[in-house]
Amino acid sequence: MLEREICIVNPLGLHARAAAKLVRLARTFSSKILIEHRDANATANAKSMLSILAIAAGMGTRLFLVVDGPDEEAAITAVGDLIATGFGEM
Repeated sequence: MLEREICIVNPLGLHARAAAKLVRLARTFSSKILIEHRDANATANAKSMLSILAIAAGMGTRLFLVVDGPDEEAAITAVGDLIATGFGEM
């Protein structure tokens, strides 16, 4: 199991279009990918659009990626990089 702290950097936060990109990417991996918003005590399945939107992560929100599975290293790198670069919106 791997864990990585990330921060939402894009001005619109984790909105619907960004969440859709995240879900599409997460579904390419077989590992379980969770996004934890520990300040709000919320956890989202990165492969579920509704789950991601429910954590309501705006700009500046600190999140934690928790990834477990056979391709966890590739998954945490790809998903972490997508979020860290503002979902390609910056």
